[in-house]
Amino acid sequence: MIVGIGTDLCEVARVEKALQKDTFLRGIYSAAEQDLILSNVGKSRVETAAANFAAKEAFLKACGMGLGDFPLAEIGVLRKASGAPYYALEGSAARWLEERRLTTHLSLTHESGLACAFAILEQREGGDS
Repeated sequence: MIVGIGTDLCEVARVEKALQKDTFLRGIYSAAEQDLILSNVGKSRVETAAANFAAKEAFLKACGMGLGDFPLAEIGVLRKASGAPYYALEGSAARWLEERRLTTHLSLTHESGLACAFAILEQREGGDS
């Protein structure tokens, strides 16, 4: 059963400007996300960072929460070998999801200077939101 849906749209240029400060990268993204972002070059690096930022906000919206309810670095967004994005949650965000027996689903896209994320929270069998 779907228990939460969230979406977010992020301007790539805004994230590009923020990435000029090292504290933004270290404060917002998990260590694994930082590696992912820094492994890309040029436009791809910024688009990945923007899509991941949008995914963090989409996750919070799906949870019915806002910025500040979980540290953003705990809401990791990584890619499978196929390129498909997935949430790699840590700390309080991971505990919150597990306590409620929820599974996450994520879709990302970027085009024309915008990055978009769509998150779904689904209750696993035997869960109680």
